[in-house]
Amino acid sequence: MKVGIANDHAAVEMKNEIVKYLASLGYEVINYGTDTNESVDYPVYGEKVANAVADHTVDLGVAICGTGVGIGLACNKVRGIRACTCSEPYSAEYSRRHNNANIITFGARVIGIETAKQIVKVFLETPFEGGRHQRRVDMITDIEKRNEAK
Repeated sequence: MKVGIANDHAAVEMKNEIVKYLASLGYEVINYGTDTNESVDYPVYGEKVANAVADHTVDLGVAICGTGVGIGLACNKVRGIRACTCSEPYSAEYSRRHNNANIITFGARVIGIETAKQIVKVFLETPFEGGRHQRRVDMITDIEKRNEAK
């Protein structure tokens, strides 16, 4: 599985640790983030990883900023993206299981590296259940389509 990862300046160290961790689990990781601690704009990197997920260059994405919120908002502006900001593994699991989330976001200033590893592992290993949840995901897609031209 190919995983895209993006980050801003607040999350360089965490991103590097997550990349090493994912590689140790056998994932191919594509870096769409910054590698500098100099201030950058998180929307640039959120859009990069979201486009990679949307066009199927990668299977799923991970996006990290200070809180995970800003980069997640940027990701969600790309058509077809369902990015969820999570600070613990349970929400990461159910974002995949019930919402078919395709990008997980979290904050380097909010959680520690071990929690981040747990979140990413659970997110990547959890399948979408489909069934009644597919109808709800389709409803989200319909909202997106209705609002494209506005």
